[in-house]
Amino acid sequence: MPEDPAAIPAHLTAATPILPAVQVWEIFLRDQGRSIYTVKSFLGDLNLLATYLPPDRSIGNISTQDLNHFLLWLQNGRGVPCSPKSLSRRITSIKAFFRWLQRAGVVTPDPAEKVLQQSVISPLPEVLTPVERERALETAQAYRTAKKPDARPYTLLMLLLSTGIKKGECLAIELNHIDLETPSGPQLFVRYATPQNRYKERKIDLPPEWIDSYNEYLQQYQPKDTVFPWSPRRLEYLLEDIGKEAGLTKHLSFDMCRWTCALDDWHSGMEKDHLRQKLGISKIQWREIGMKLKQLAGEEPAG
Repeated sequence: MPEDPAAIPAHLTAATPILPAVQVWEIFLRDQGRSIYTVKSFLGDLNLLATYLPPDRSIGNISTQDLNHFLLWLQNGRGVPCSPKSLSRRITSIKAFFRWLQRAGVVTPDPAEKVLQQSVISPLPEVLTPVERERALETAQAYRTAKKPDARPYTLLMLLLSTGIKKGECLAIELNHIDLETPSGPQLFVRYATPQNRYKERKIDLPPEWIDSYNEYLQQYQPKDTVFPWSPRRLEYLLEDIGKEAGLTKHLSFDMCRWTCALDDWHSGMEKDHLRQKLGISKIQWREIGMKLKQLAGEEPAG
């Protein structure tokens, strides 16, 4: 299906060099509501391709052979390690870029169509053991009763370990996304601004013991719109500090909390499709996630 011609500037043609074309694609991706992390990854991969190709090479003169040579260079000629996961992502970026150009009628045929996708299964993630989980929560809880009480560490950590939400979802929580008065108990509404991500929206039950900490946090920080009005890095540092103070040898992160929550729910016997929906992932994504959870739970050999 062709792209909306109005979304493609008239000056973008097969004769356009790759870097200006990538800049136009960036505008398109942002207009489509893609996350800043996706856009950053796509641009990094395409800019790397641009540095490999001759500077005067137009997008209409890039062949499948050029793209395959680039991928071989990434693996063997660049001098910088390229993991299977990074290679797979870069192939995805290239395919998405040229598919966009082909659907817009800018290039024909699509030179990336016959580039083979190299899907990989990433290594098993690290999770907190039950003892480590409790140690981290106890450390965060200590902030609440300190000489200068601070409920933020516990409120954030307990939320992540209970809901399994991703970093971007956490940063997007607004005050009205948390309902403490529902008949079935407190709930978090995970919402998305862009239509293509609406399928990820969901309601997640919150633990009743989290409410007191959350109310303390609201009193102390009085956020106006979003619940956690800080940069992603600032909240990452907060988690890292909790982990260090708890004496963990693992790097406490949003991703580790998400996997720990998922594994806890798996061990508790949560129905698998319910767990999939709680994590906000598709049935296709669940194939790999479910397999990893089974391995983490010791129900299937890893590797």
